[in-house]
Amino acid sequence: MTGERELDVVLLGATGFVGRLTAAHLARSAPAGLRVALAGRSAERLSALRDDLGEAASSWALRTIDVTDDDALDRLAASTRVLATTVGPYLRSGLPVVRACAAHGTHYADLTGEPLFVRETVATAHAPAQASGARIVHACGFDSVPSDLGVRLLADHVAAGGDGTLGATTLHVLAMRGGFSGGTIDSGRQQQIATAGRPDLRRVVADPEALTGQAPSGRARRGHPVVAREAGSDVWSGPFVMGGFNRQVVLRSDALRGWAYGPGFDYREVVDTGPGPLGAVGAAALAGGTAALLGGLSFGPTRALLDRVLPAPGEGPSDKTRAQGRFALEIRTTATSGARWTARVAAPYDPGYDGTAVLLGESALALAGDDLPDAAGVLTPTTGIGPGLADRLRAHRFEVDVSRTG
Repeated sequence: MTGERELDVVLLGATGFVGRLTAAHLARSAPAGLRVALAGRSAERLSALRDDLGEAASSWALRTIDVTDDDALDRLAASTRVLATTVGPYLRSGLPVVRACAAHGTHYADLTGEPLFVRETVATAHAPAQASGARIVHACGFDSVPSDLGVRLLADHVAAGGDGTLGATTLHVLAMRGGFSGGTIDSGRQQQIATAGRPDLRRVVADPEALTGQAPSGRARRGHPVVAREAGSDVWSGPFVMGGFNRQVVLRSDALRGWAYGPGFDYREVVDTGPGPLGAVGAAALAGGTAALLGGLSFGPTRALLDRVLPAPGEGPSDKTRAQGRFALEIRTTATSGARWTARVAAPYDPGYDGTAVLLGESALALAGDDLPDAAGVLTPTTGIGPGLADRLRAHRFEVDVSRTG
């Protein structure tokens, strides 16, 4: 990044539901003197948001912008060191923002969970971002920081403990209370629309190597049962709805780091539903419900029915409901030495709202002020920001720990 910039951090989409939560986190946590701007389509709503944020945000700049205006995006990207955006669906609205940041050497963070969008930015923006020094860091929310950061810390601890590299690795959702934002649901909706009748695009969404190109020689990715029990356990598990995308992000991190996780590494994500027959029924119900939701979003008539009950973009639950949110994840692996290791990521936040706001806000602050990895291009949280993000999260009531468990 060359030249003096007018601003340090711009939050684009600041007046949306998650955007407002992220702005509030920045107002609480940004260091004194950080030059922050709120950006969005409505000057009136931006001004009202700044007023609501209180004294900490009183000096923040406001930028009115339409993301379809390429010239305005160029000016915005050129004015700041970091641009964080909540404006989705990203496949529809995010590509011009990424390209502007890549062209101007501006670090970028988003909340995407869209494989088609990330694949497109890899194809079109990776080389320009490398040339300009920009870090284009996708998936800086609940998708996919806990997954990506947890696996990176697990690999680092395994290596430091003398146990080699990672083997088969599974993220278990142990507890999760809360919901996905209206914007996340709309991203899923738009992806299902985009892939309808397009088997080539459906293969991209399903391909674990969609963001890496190809696994290294000799490392084949295994298929995984939809409903299963972990070896030696009576606990059943079903699919995690964002597991496919999170897997793609984790594998891209591995590829960008020169396949550092080891030749035996593979990764998947599941939701634990409990032991015994009831656990098996719960896992099967979860698998069926996930398939039904994705299928329902693929077809016009059922999509119209779902739209009546699912939150719309910009909508979210009440403060009281969000205050009851929480999540707990464990990522378990058997290292090449045979030792078993576990990483735990947990927080007392609704994962799709307050938790994601902390994750995006801290990612943006890290890009603006931390000692970052020597990297540029289209990156992931651990390759663009690094494992130091864990310390930032611990300061905001996140539990991020790794232990040798056997």
